[in-house]
Amino acid sequence: MEQDRHVRRSGADYAQAWADLLPVGLAWPRDPDSDLMRYVRGQAEIWGGKVDPRAADLLEIESDPRFTLELLGEWERAFGLPDPCIPVVQTIPERHKALVDRITQVGGQSRAFFTGIAARLGYSITITEYHAFQFGLSSFGGSRGKFNPPNMRFVWTIRVTGARLTRFQFGQSSFGRDSFLEIRRAEDLECMFNRLKPAHTKLFFNYQPDVPEVVQTHFEFGASSFGEDPFLRLSSG
Repeated sequence: MEQDRHVRRSGADYAQAWADLLPVGLAWPRDPDSDLMRYVRGQAEIWGGKVDPRAADLLEIESDPRFTLELLGEWERAFGLPDPCIPVVQTIPERHKALVDRITQVGGQSRAFFTGIAARLGYSITITEYHAFQFGLSSFGGSRGKFNPPNMRFVWTIRVTGARLTRFQFGQSSFGRDSFLEIRRAEDLECMFNRLKPAHTKLFFNYQPDVPEVVQTHFEFGASSFGEDPFLRLSSG
């Protein structure tokens, strides 16, 4: 979508407009070399060279939450930012991103909604939901075979599989203020998820690395070969 642009006017445009608005008569000469017209052109150059471009920049840049700088604080106050879940000092690009996300965010309770929030914060996560044991539906020893109590259906776990990395961006980050690489834990993610989760649910966070599944292969008489196949082989699944 093309951004609407403010009509910019030069000093000559302002001089012509002001001259047209002056009264007529001998006291108001339109001669370009008259003192009156030189004064009008001098004032018009200030408006066309400074005031008009400044107004255009404010309208075109500061009215767009993706690019605003001088009015970024006003935008943030209007939309309840900075988020209390993010106590750390954010870079300008991060503040722009948080503002746009707050303006465009639509609520939800699906996995995609929460994984999307984590991705916008710079995290990679997986979500695990639990089921209560039900005779006739659950299986002993299977993935649903644990004797989970009924309230386990309200529990879910977030596994954070990657730390948040914030890299320096030329043209957007600031030298002397923003570090070249910052690694953070997920305190902001925990705070935000606990605020957005369904009120009746209990949320846990897991930072343990994924452990590969160990597969056992036993020696089979008639299928395995003595001297070549071990009696027990362990491999990662």
